[in-house]
Parts: sequence; C-alpha cells; structure tokens
Amino acid sequence: MKYRPLGNSGVKVSEVSFGCWTMGGLNWVNGTPNGWANVDEDEVVRAIKTGLDAGVNHFDNADVYGNGRAERMLARALKKLGVKSTDVIIATKIGHFPGTAEHAYEPAHIRHQCEQSLINLGRDYIDLYYFHHGNFGENDRYLPEAAATLDALVKEGKVRLKGQSAYSYDDFARVVPVVRPVVLQSWAHAMDDQFVRPGSPLVALMEKFDLTFVAFSPLAQGILLDKYSADKPPQFEPGDIRLGNGRFSAEGLASVKPKIEKLKARFGTSTEELAATALNYLLAQPRVACVIPGFRNERQARCNLAGVGRAMSENDVAFIREIFA
Repeated sequence: MKYRPLGNSGVKVSEVSFGCWTMGGLNWVNGTPNGWANVDEDEVVRAIKTGLDAGVNHFDNADVYGNGRAERMLARALKKLGVKSTDVIIATKIGHFPGTAEHAYEPAHIRHQCEQSLINLGRDYIDLYYFHHGNFGENDRYLPEAAATLDALVKEGKVRLKGQSAYSYDDFARVVPVVRPVVLQSWAHAMDDQFVRPGSPLVALMEKFDLTFVAFSPLAQGILLDKYSADKPPQFEPGDIRLGNGRFSAEGLASVKPKIEKLKARFGTSTEELAATALNYLLAQPRVACVIPGFRNERQARCNLAGVGRAMSENDVAFIREIFA
C-alpha cells in the first residue's frame, strides 16, 4: 500500500481508504432518504480486518451516516479487532444532520455534533473533520462563525485537520478561502472526473492553496463494476439513496453498458479488474490523495484492494477519459 499526504499537513493516508457510508444502513434525514441497504455488522468487521491487513489506515465517516450508527459501528469493529482507534486516521463530517437546529452549521450545533462524534468514535479528537457541503445559508450567513468554530475546535485539540466537502466548483471557490481546509472531498469517478482532471478549475484551486482531494463514489456506486443489468434493473428499499436515481434505471444502465464493455476488453472482465481500473484511474489524477470506496463485506473489501500496487499508464488514462468524454 502506498500512502499520500493530506495537503501540507504531513499526515499521510492509504491511497485506497475505506468509506463508511454503507455502514449506516437505511436512513432518512428530514424525510429524505440518505442511506444504504442494511449491513451485517459481523461482515463489516471482517471487511475492516481485510483492509487493515492490507495497510488501510484511513476510514471516512459522517454524523449523518445512519445518524451516528456508522460512527459507533466503526468504533465497535476496531475494538473487536483489538485495534486502538488512535492507530488509524478517522475522518467524520458535520452538515447534513441538523438535529433541532435551524441550520446544521450553527456554531452550537457544530460543537454538539463534534462532541457526539467523539463519543460515538470513542476518541478524544477527530483526525479530519469536514464541513459536509457548501451550503452555509442565504448569503453565506453561517460561514464566518462556522469557520471560526472549526478553528476553535482545532485550537482546543478536538480536531486535528480541517476538510471541506462540496458538490460544485463554485461552492469550493467561495468557501475554501474562508475555511482554509487542508483537504477537499467530493465525488469523482471515470464517468465524471470534473473535479480532478488535469487543468480543471478545482485542480487549479487546490494548487493555489496546496490542497489534496479525497474521492468518494470512485466506483460510481457499483455501476463501473458492471454489477447491474439493464434487463433487470436493481430494486432498492425505502431509505436507500439509490432509490429513484436514474443511473440505475434500465435506460441509464443501457447507456453506460457499451462503455463498460470497452473497459472490460482492455483491462479484464472480473469485478476485481474493473475495480482496480476505476480506482487507479482516479489515483493517476493530479492532487488525489486517496479514494474511499464503500464496502459491505469482505468480498467487497478485497475488490477495493485489488488495484493496490498497480500503476496506470498515461495511455490507459487517456483511453478511459476518451470513453467517458
């Protein structure tokens, strides 16, 4: 396993790290589904052990993943495996779970959720604490105080590093100069690499502020693994964020199938080979510190790790970019 820096912090994370969203199971926030099909905790423990044995040292979590369930499950899993929580790098986030606050970025709510995440994780500090999105209210009403609160948590030793997650370049460009994070996070995969491709506005922003990028959804929620059929589109339960997503419809899956066939012809047809291709494509992009694929069991953990130690040539990168252009 190779390790890459989080900005200029000196902290290095495994280039394949593990995302914990799936561990939260089916979930809703303010009536909106934001979870995944429920997981078996024993299988999750075996998957985490597989990752640790391969050198994974970074787990990405959030207060909203199961509304605390994923944080608590990660803490239990590490304890069952005899691993000190502080021997790994744990990221978590604040922003999508508002509780009773008018806005999740109210300073009092940030402090409350930070303290609750510390309890859930069984830790005295959070290695990497993200603002989970770039909506700081009308006219960025909450941005100055939210940034100041996060700075205070760093000074108090409750947070080591600051991160910013967002879903548009405009949000990053507006918020980064105020929050001053060391790392950014958003989606990135071969089907949509707008944030990490060379020459992109966000890469330029990261170069300006010496930031690196953590890529979530690097497998496009499994679509790049060719695991779904347009002839029999998947059915998801209420509370699963994929329910109603057009990418999983017959039309959406049929449109991407020819592109995946081109990947299979060049890189291999197995799930492991497709995973290795998708993940290494991102790891070849500028400023990417790591990918954080999700996992439900040991099999998926092993697929996530299949590309460790492989390098992708410039020709391969160009081939993939052209397919999904």
